[in-house]
Amino acid sequence: MNRTTWVYLGSYSLSLLGNGIASVLFPLLVLARTGDVLAAGVLASVTAAVAAIAGVLAGIVIDRVNRRTVSIISDVLSAASIAALPVVDALWGLDLTWFIALGVIGAFGDMPGMTARETMLPRLVRLQGGGPGALERLVGLRESLSAALMLIGPGVGGLLVWLMGVGAGTLLVTAGTSLAAALLSFAMTSRIGAIDADGDAPARGGVRGVLVDLVAGWRFLLGSRLVLGATVLTAVFVAAIAALQATILPAYFTAERLPELSGFAATGIALGSLFGAGIYAAASGRMRRRTWFVNGMIGTALGFAAIGTMAAPWAVLAASVFIGLANSPLSAVLGVATIEATPDPLRGRVLGAQNALMLAAPALTSAPFAALAAGAGLTAAGLGIAALVVLSAVVSLSVPAFRTLDTISPDAAQED
Repeated sequence: MNRTTWVYLGSYSLSLLGNGIASVLFPLLVLARTGDVLAAGVLASVTAAVAAIAGVLAGIVIDRVNRRTVSIISDVLSAASIAALPVVDALWGLDLTWFIALGVIGAFGDMPGMTARETMLPRLVRLQGGGPGALERLVGLRESLSAALMLIGPGVGGLLVWLMGVGAGTLLVTAGTSLAAALLSFAMTSRIGAIDADGDAPARGGVRGVLVDLVAGWRFLLGSRLVLGATVLTAVFVAAIAALQATILPAYFTAERLPELSGFAATGIALGSLFGAGIYAAASGRMRRRTWFVNGMIGTALGFAAIGTMAAPWAVLAASVFIGLANSPLSAVLGVATIEATPDPLRGRVLGAQNALMLAAPALTSAPFAALAAGAGLTAAGLGIAALVVLSAVVSLSVPAFRTLDTISPDAAQED
């Protein structure tokens, strides 16, 4: 890997680290200043909704402006939204309105930055002169870093709270990680964020141009069976995991009088993902993508089925690790397929729409499965989630779109 690749990965890691710390710090700060659990829930809902909208709209900007520039501005916005908290607290005092306002600013930084970095991957591979399998290795490495930082980020956040409390010092350290990510991005060549110019370039001018651009992105997403299939499949996994983590597993471990283990299920998925992505990065190019896909689908379905039975706490934790191990290479394959199948001038809009759908997906499953658990029991809800994943696996293994994973081209995707 060349210098630009290392800088890219460093900036990506710092940005994710800041998000991980903030995920621990922000709810604690809201509770400390408002004393209201409902306020924390309102803030989470509002910022998630804004992030989904920002993801869709940011795709247009990402397809018009140098993508490195977008990632830098996004990290600066994220840093500013966190750094402003102690200033506002000292001058006027923080309340729910201020939390929502600054949370919205942060949401407009996080989602566009994540999408912009994702769109830069193919050009990064070209700049480093990558051969066959280079994109797979880079995506696998990114997945490994993401899984590792899912473990490290919240832990660092908890450590900072323990050492310095929920105060200005902790907030400034958190803001500093996003600012460092922005500064590090300046060390990357601007060529990494350049956009290939062709007939799919976004339209210019006013509201009508924005609407035309949005329609073009969604038309491609809905018209490409491969990209649409990858989007739906990933959304199902995200929604299923969210339903488990938000309600089913905490209730299960509480019923087993082991509430302290509920957090270890999420840790198990992250730990399995770390190893799974590492294996994929090391072995990519030696095995067909279709083989990775089939193994990942079968393994993920088996893992959810094992959790769904709620046989024993140790079995649930082991199945969590197995889900991460199987699903991480699968997610990497779907990510590479989406990137390769989407023309570069459309990539920001398509990936932005995908990321927005990933944010919205949990809202469709968490409440229904919680209601099923309340009415029919935890095992019924667990088996219901397992049935959703198994059905998705059976369908995905039989549809033609996922049989072309090893022979992808943007032109072919547009003809689906």
